[in-house]
Amino acid sequence: MPPIEHLLLIAALLFMVSIGASRISSRLGVPALLAFLVIGMMAGSEGIGGIAFDDARLAQAVGVVALAFILFSGGLDTDFKTLRPILASGLALSTLGVLITAGVVGLFAVFALNFSPTEGLLLGAIVSSTDAAAVFSILRTQSVNLRGKIEPLLELESGSNDPMAILLTVSLIRLISDPTTPFIDLLLRFVQEAALGMIIGYLIGRIAALNINRLRIYEGLYPVLTITLAMLTYGLTATIGGNGFLAVYLAGLILGRGNFIHKRSLLRIHDALAWLMQIMMFLTLGLLVFPSRVIANAGAGLFIAVILIILARPASTFITLSLSRFSVAEKLMIAWVGLRGAAPIIMATFPLLAGIDRADAIFNIVFFVVLLSVTVQGTTIVPMARLLRVESSDVKRPPSPLELNQTTSVKSELAELVIAPGSAFAGRQIVDLHLPEGTLIVLIGRGGEYLVPGGSTILEENDTILVLAGDSALDHLRQRAALKVD
Repeated sequence: MPPIEHLLLIAALLFMVSIGASRISSRLGVPALLAFLVIGMMAGSEGIGGIAFDDARLAQAVGVVALAFILFSGGLDTDFKTLRPILASGLALSTLGVLITAGVVGLFAVFALNFSPTEGLLLGAIVSSTDAAAVFSILRTQSVNLRGKIEPLLELESGSNDPMAILLTVSLIRLISDPTTPFIDLLLRFVQEAALGMIIGYLIGRIAALNINRLRIYEGLYPVLTITLAMLTYGLTATIGGNGFLAVYLAGLILGRGNFIHKRSLLRIHDALAWLMQIMMFLTLGLLVFPSRVIANAGAGLFIAVILIILARPASTFITLSLSRFSVAEKLMIAWVGLRGAAPIIMATFPLLAGIDRADAIFNIVFFVVLLSVTVQGTTIVPMARLLRVESSDVKRPPSPLELNQTTSVKSELAELVIAPGSAFAGRQIVDLHLPEGTLIVLIGRGGEYLVPGGSTILEENDTILVLAGDSALDHLRQRAALKVD
């Protein structure tokens, strides 16, 4: 093993190159995740870096830890109110949709690639789930704003469909290793993992939400606390036989519903941690792969990728959302953003560690599918949204530069309100608005900049106002800001 100072130097150089590549890739419209993978491959034993790395178990461990933090961050930063209308659709996509995708891909793998039925289904199961890291990253960094409930649905699906895919993968590996495994055992295992994941994730998230404002600890320990919560949630759930990925996403979602001390700062810290985990995970997976083996399986990989993107994903989307209110164009967009990323590659290490006969071929096919998915789908999200006319005219607002350190003694809340076109607030001075007692407009966001208002400041349509007020006053202000004058 090289000296620790050498390892730190190599890691720092790879991270610096990745950070620089992310900047370049954003200008070119290429997902940063693809750049991280390519950098890892170039640094590997068959690349210019010459780093020898073939430890699938270590790569799997890195991937699991990284995904846990990415999912926790994604849940923490998700507005729970936007999930309620699409909860049923999201859960359908993350369960039935995964089964349909795995079945379609598995069927073609059996008849076209000479896989056995269980091996074909195993390949289908591994590529059946969309990847949270890829979806969260691309949706929040690409210059696209999808209309309606498309983005919340995609984020919910990607954050909750790994449990089904992992269950299918593990169950099929057991069947291949021991064909006598009873089906009822596999079904009970799924119920156990899903139930424990939901229960523990909800309980830890709820307990944390109720108690975080009551703690009296040093400011620097709050990030340590939330990071520890993510570790505790995954570790405890996985240890007792539940699905840790589902648990950490749910814990982050429940905690993020309310207001708590240093919330904005903690969201930024976890966003940075998620980026760190993404870079580390994709670099590690890139190091693990041998490009020559991927090229040798490129034909099979291309075939599976085409079936997945053109047939399996659209079929699962239209079937599971057949009773929803999504339009055909919206369903096509949802199908197109079914990005595959690190999660399928991590699951592809399971057959390697289990010693399945065609594990190496499966791993390299999956890696090729991921490369193609991120390259083709990830780079065309913006033009596809324009082609299908599912872009929203709303502009994504930058985060406000202020935050309220919420404590139990503070009864006010800092919130952002948007002055709707035609609103009763538009075109009026702040002094003439007759705001509820104790209400203060702190900042006004206009044209990407923030203004400090005075009583004579005139509000304009599409302004974002940062308001400090009590709950009842905020509800009243939200209605007035959105209410149009006839």
